[in-house]
Amino acid sequence: MSENGRKVVVVTGASGGIGAAVARELGRRGCALVLSARNEDALREVAAQSGDAVHVVRADVTSRADVERLRDEALSAFGHVDVWINNAGRGINRTVLELTGADIDAMIAVNVKGPLYGMQAIIPHFQERGEGHLINISSFLGRVPIVPIRSAYSAAKAALNSLTANLRMDLRMRGSDIHVTTVMPGMVATAFADNALGSTDGVSGVRPTGPMAPQTPEEVAAIVADAIDHPRPEVYTNPANPGMARAYFEDVAAFEEQAARAITQMLSQSAAGA
Repeated sequence: MSENGRKVVVVTGASGGIGAAVARELGRRGCALVLSARNEDALREVAAQSGDAVHVVRADVTSRADVERLRDEALSAFGHVDVWINNAGRGINRTVLELTGADIDAMIAVNVKGPLYGMQAIIPHFQERGEGHLINISSFLGRVPIVPIRSAYSAAKAALNSLTANLRMDLRMRGSDIHVTTVMPGMVATAFADNALGSTDGVSGVRPTGPMAPQTPEEVAAIVADAIDHPRPEVYTNPANPGMARAYFEDVAAFEEQAARAITQMLSQSAAGA
């Protein structure tokens, strides 16, 4: 920690949604923050709501040079980093048969390469210090692909899950004390769906109820903050999701059949109410 006892936390994609909520929650808890996003105006609005020790860095996570500059500015501002949160991401609303090569490239660039650049930028710093905590914000869809229209997004998050787990194993085999956490939110009530590629078909208006109802960004942020206080390898933010994941892997065919019926019914009800 820094001399004043504050944890120094870097958050990418902090201009809105989960990232902004995480920034506000950690700022409330007294952390020193380095917030990054492409939209500097929105980022500065979030910074103003996130405590009295906030440094803003405009950066695009699809650029390795930008991510390395983010690390360097964080170190220049606060001397070290305790926690690095790879949160920036983007969705897509296209089925597998509709995907183009450009769609795949876009999903990989933001959701896989961006976090990869962050991991490769900050882990050497953690290794030099002998401690640190990396958090990758993934998605439940990376574990259980039950929304076909989010095909390439789900695939990219599955790749991120694998990269994160392999990094964690590598560090464990080296006897490292560095923590690596995968956070998998379910549906969250943000503008994420509206900003997804190909979002004009209205799918963003579909909102499940019951156990799968959207969480608020603030609920997810509180869970991320708890994962910082109590590090663990994986975190599902929706309490219903671990059981769903177990059911999926125990019997994929049965799970998919039931899920297909449920999703079809939900889409029909949404269309009828439009």
